[in-house]
Amino acid sequence: MRRVILFVLLVSTVGSAQEPATLPWKLTDAQLRARVGRVRAGRDLTPKSWPNGARVAVGLSFELDNETGPLRDGSESPALFAQGEYGSRTGLPRILALLERHRIPASFFVPAVSGLLHPDSVQAIMQSGQHEIGLHGWIHERNSLLDETTERDLMMRSRDTLEKLSGRRPVGMRTPSWDYSKNTLKIAKEMGLLYDSSLMADDRPYEMLADSQPAGVVQLPVEWILDDAPYFGFDRYSAVRPTMTPDEVMSIWKAEFDGAYEEHSVFILTMHPHVIGHRSRIAMLDRLVTYMKSRPGVWFATHEEIARYVKEPKAAQ
Repeated sequence: MRRVILFVLLVSTVGSAQEPATLPWKLTDAQLRARVGRVRAGRDLTPKSWPNGARVAVGLSFELDNETGPLRDGSESPALFAQGEYGSRTGLPRILALLERHRIPASFFVPAVSGLLHPDSVQAIMQSGQHEIGLHGWIHERNSLLDETTERDLMMRSRDTLEKLSGRRPVGMRTPSWDYSKNTLKIAKEMGLLYDSSLMADDRPYEMLADSQPAGVVQLPVEWILDDAPYFGFDRYSAVRPTMTPDEVMSIWKAEFDGAYEEHSVFILTMHPHVIGHRSRIAMLDRLVTYMKSRPGVWFATHEEIARYVKEPKAAQ
């Protein structure tokens, strides 16, 4: 019954957050262009060269979701909370140890509620002085289900909370579930964010456009094939089950890296401590990082560092 009530509330929220529905086949050409043009990909920002002559920029990222997914959905299940708790309790220490061993930085996108529940995790991430913490919503909410006022409030509360916990104001974001409303980019501009990493219009970094005009926000694109959750996700109440071995996933990620290497572009990888942090999977990530480091001219950087470099390559040097 709780799930049914929650679904009804979410549907009601959708109706209140959007303009009256128009049958899609009745949209005029101008309406079609306006709708898809709210947020669009602009010019390619791939620089002529990466720092120190590197061929490719590698941005490893981790979304510290922990218990926020079940909390967002109204769950009170200790089993689901325990599955999320694994992210901070076990997965994150393994990830930080791997990054320390390889001496490479990474970006961590943290829902504010996850930070409040696990402040020690935020401190552990910041302790090395080389990692970045970015915005990832308040409680892993779905932005497209929110009205503009609520979305703005949650984004700003998230920013202020993470700044208080980490000692540094976030300069970039990744929306929860990579979900975007028609107001998300507008709010990001108001907040003065440097970059976003939530959209999939390219493999390369690009300038974001808002209503056909440069928004001043860099996009570092994501892709589901470069995310651990689709391969390793598990939901006992649905047909979502892991279908691939770590070696099979590594073969895909390695091929994507090789392609980015040949194109002199970027390789953005999205992972979750409660997913990638398991023994066999962290071992696979270790092998992948070792392989990437074996190639000459690989620049490992935070998303902030990559975004600053592609926005103003000369100023970043």
